[in-house]
Amino acid sequence: MTSAYCRAAVLRAARSMQRTITSASSSTAAQNIRYTSKPVSRNFSASLVYPDISVEHSYEQRRLPVTQFTEDEEMVRDAARHWANEVLRPLVRDMDNEGKTRPDVIHGLFDHGFMGMEIPEEYGGSEMNFTSACLVVEELSRVDPSVSILVDIHNTLTNNAVRFWGSKELKEKWLPRLASEAVSSFALSEAGSGTDAFALKTTATASSDGSYYTLNGEKLWISNSREAGVLLVFANVDPSLKHKGITAFMVDANTEGLHVGKPEKKLGLRASSTCPVVLDNVKVDAADVLGEVGLGYKYCINILNEGRIGIASQQIGIAKGCMDIAMPYLNERSQFGTKLADFQGMEHQYAQIATEIHAAELMTYNTCRMKENDIPFVKEASMAKLYASQVAEKAASKTIEWLGGIGFTQDLLAEKFYRDCKVGSIYEGTSNIQLQTIAKRIKDEYR
Repeated sequence: MTSAYCRAAVLRAARSMQRTITSASSSTAAQNIRYTSKPVSRNFSASLVYPDISVEHSYEQRRLPVTQFTEDEEMVRDAARHWANEVLRPLVRDMDNEGKTRPDVIHGLFDHGFMGMEIPEEYGGSEMNFTSACLVVEELSRVDPSVSILVDIHNTLTNNAVRFWGSKELKEKWLPRLASEAVSSFALSEAGSGTDAFALKTTATASSDGSYYTLNGEKLWISNSREAGVLLVFANVDPSLKHKGITAFMVDANTEGLHVGKPEKKLGLRASSTCPVVLDNVKVDAADVLGEVGLGYKYCINILNEGRIGIASQQIGIAKGCMDIAMPYLNERSQFGTKLADFQGMEHQYAQIATEIHAAELMTYNTCRMKENDIPFVKEASMAKLYASQVAEKAASKTIEWLGGIGFTQDLLAEKFYRDCKVGSIYEGTSNIQLQTIAKRIKDEYR
């Protein structure tokens, strides 16, 4: 907790540098910020000279692009990029073959503050914003999507659920651990409740004095479960109430009766554990109920809406990772005396992919800003996840084609990205569910 506290303090000190903040009274900090425009280098023509027109503009007059990040967001992104390339990249192939994330990698994620992105400093977190968390997910995914999904689920689902709806006691108990050493799992899915999540059969029976609950049931497809120190488990306290009986519990992974099964053998994300979790008379203190009894379904819906933005960030990272492999190869390899990147047919293809990646970025980070400004974002989150997963799949497929024979081998990580991206159209809401959500919102807008 001490190291995380110091790290957060250092980050905040760095953020304050080179900022100009006015003292004008306003209800929002954003309205107090003044930006100074600088001469812009334009490449339209070398013969054109543009004058220095440095002028101060108020925030209302000049709005920055969605993909123009703040200094602290850029710092976190760059730190994640550096760590991913220097520490994570050499281990990616071995972890994929072994089917597990190495403990030192998980320790590194905690040591660098990536596992407590939005957790307040008072609990040992990095106290950053949602955009920063998504930037970290993107940068890690650019190297290994298996590691990025561990970070994404931990930050956008479990951590935020505890921050939003946890009691003071629950926050004090779990947030310091979540920020410093305990990986978390989001235990919702079951054999008969995938897309129909609220058809879950796991039960939570209250004790006669109401001091604890006994959980029984089996969860399936639970990510991070092998490494988890805590699981956010959804169970029904009264099946007769249907979804209105669903309640969320923070369950210590070492609780008696909780058993994590053998990891699934998956197409992709092999270093990310996906296991069944059996709850056999697991006793959980009433104090470990997240929020209110019977409101678990509402918490689940709301937090998954946010989680979809994180998945979009992961998919963008995959698409960029593919370009990181493809473009150097296309610029180096020659056929018929010409670099592959210089053939017009190739230019059109990678230009198209780059354009689609940029479009996915705009959708995703615009949705981040909407969330941060308390603007309804459900439709936009579904659009971002839907489109980013399509772009990632297309980029991965095209990269293998561009690389030719070597792309079909394990000499490069292109084939891994191809395997890893497919689940983007499945988890945290299938593409069809995203389309259904988008359509519902559009119909409402036109009524």
